[in-house]
Amino acid sequence: MDQSEKNPSVAVNADAIDPTLQQDVARLYRLTIYARWCVVGVLWLTVGLLSLWGLRYPISLLLDYFTWTAVRYGLAFNRLPTIGLATCIGFTIATLLWQSRNALFGLSPRDRHRLEQQVQRIRLQGVSHPLWRIVCRH
Repeated sequence: MDQSEKNPSVAVNADAIDPTLQQDVARLYRLTIYARWCVVGVLWLTVGLLSLWGLRYPISLLLDYFTWTAVRYGLAFNRLPTIGLATCIGFTIATLLWQSRNALFGLSPRDRHRLEQQVQRIRLQGVSHPLWRIVCRH
């Protein structure tokens, strides 16, 4: 007779024992990291470069005469490039903070549970899922 059959309160979580699930969760987490940094890179290559191009005149003035007032007015009177640049900086900082938090403190139980559910959905769909070959390679 198994220990969990004797006492139902001692039932062991099957996901905690399954090493393949944990490997698949780790692969999915790495894929999430790569995807986030790819989004940040594409954002900088598109919106960031266009924003810097839109700010080329204020930047050229700043290279000659740098003052904080010039920075303020350069950004205030070029709203669309400023919003684009702020978006790129915001996404970069958010990704850095997210990855740093996970590296320092580990994944939160909610994030780990979400990744485990996502791996289960990928496994259920099988080979037809686009992430099957990346996440579930046994």
